[in-house]
Amino acid sequence: MQTRALGQTGLQLPILSFGASSLGAEFRSVKLEEALESVHAALDCGLNFIDTSPFYGRGMSEVLLGIALKGIQRESYTLCSKLGRYDLQHFDFSAKRVAESVDVSLHRLGTDHLDIILCHDIEFVPMQQIVDETIPALRKIQKAGKVRYIGFSGYPMKVFKFILDQTNVDCVLSYNQYTLQNTRFLDEMVPYLKSKGVGIMNAGPFSARLLTSAPLPAWLKEPEEVKAAARKAAEHCASKGIDIAKLALQFSIENPDITTTVSGSANPNNIRNWAKWAAEPLDHTLLAEVLEIFKPVKNLGHLEGLPENN
Repeated sequence: MQTRALGQTGLQLPILSFGASSLGAEFRSVKLEEALESVHAALDCGLNFIDTSPFYGRGMSEVLLGIALKGIQRESYTLCSKLGRYDLQHFDFSAKRVAESVDVSLHRLGTDHLDIILCHDIEFVPMQQIVDETIPALRKIQKAGKVRYIGFSGYPMKVFKFILDQTNVDCVLSYNQYTLQNTRFLDEMVPYLKSKGVGIMNAGPFSARLLTSAPLPAWLKEPEEVKAAARKAAEHCASKGIDIAKLALQFSIENPDITTTVSGSANPNNIRNWAKWAAEPLDHTLLAEVLEIFKPVKNLGHLEGLPENN
């Protein structure tokens, strides 16, 4: 698996990484055996950067990940967890909870340090607290050696400049904003982040199943015209004998300015397929045809979090 440098951290991450949200049964019920096998398949395939959160499965993802990683040499993988979001409507970015959350995550994951900790979905709270309280608290934990690098994740483009115009972090994670249909993250934020020396991570190459041949989930927030274009694009790929998910994954990992793209599944066969796709060349002719289908809805998205953070 090809790797790239993460900003100025010194970390080398695989261009495709393992997202452990599915271990928390966020999308379907998950059997213990397939959860454990998925983690091992990811490591075997070179997806040795693992992203999780106490929000995923309300702790279940971290617990199962800790079980799966037991006995595996700590130096063989890079581990990222998050803090601040604990349920659909439960957010707490206070300094007190920061310290507690990191300790709980370390316990669940069976490790004495996290390589990266991210403030999770900061668009759902008044973001000045992140600057004034949360990040300073994380810097103290970083000095104590419990985490190596700190950052934040979010969906709206506004969150990145709001934080980074006021303070510094080591890395950021954007999700569902660098895909076949939506390249806002690259267009609007990547040059700014590079100028700041911030490590750049992407998640959600399939945009919550939008860019797959699977039935779209009822909770998907994208506009109807985006969903229609995605179905048309999927059908076009299928007519060429290609799964649109393959094209979507290859597109997201190709850009050298984005260190890694995080994708999650509790199905080990999916992970093995992704690793295989990552090693295969991108069909640029098909890509051009699909981008043409998406042109009328390019960069259309939805609001996420508080209105003032969008």
